[in-house]
Amino acid sequence: MTPRLKATYDKEIVTKLMSKLNVKNKHEVPKIKKIILNMGLGEEGSDNKKLKSCVDDLSLIAGQKPIITKFKKSISNFKTRKGANAGAKVTLRATKMYEFIDRLVNIALPRIKDFRGLPLKGIDSSFNYSFGIREHIIFPEVNFDKVDKIRGLDISIVTSSNSKEGTFELLKEFNFPIINKKN
Repeated sequence: MTPRLKATYDKEIVTKLMSKLNVKNKHEVPKIKKIILNMGLGEEGSDNKKLKSCVDDLSLIAGQKPIITKFKKSISNFKTRKGANAGAKVTLRATKMYEFIDRLVNIALPRIKDFRGLPLKGIDSSFNYSFGIREHIIFPEVNFDKVDKIRGLDISIVTSSNSKEGTFELLKEFNFPIINKKN
């Protein structure tokens, strides 16, 4: 069964983006390739209990088991050692990716306190969009009573866009609350 957003993308969003971006071929229309969720722990990565809690929360949010990331080099100021646990990350593709976008936009982001929208400056030079969430408990899958500590979460949305405008229009069609402030 295809997710609701995937069907909407195939039927409606592609044709809207073709007209907005002046693209003739539907294969040139930008699409979302994958979503990467990252939860860094820093010094707490050496504590197995906290690492397991982080992995459990991230697996509830993503719907699949995350991998444990390691530090690449030792830095004394940050008290990190090469090869020690740094956090957890998970990459979502295809069906799980569209289901995650649906939950993120319609359920999780409106639950953020004093939320005014996502910044446009999150689009990088590769035309991907990245932003951070300060509280991972905004997702309904996470049981607030069982959380030992509220942690942050980084979300990176990798697109096939060739321009900043293409990425912005794509995310706008998926109902991302991106604010377009021009100073």
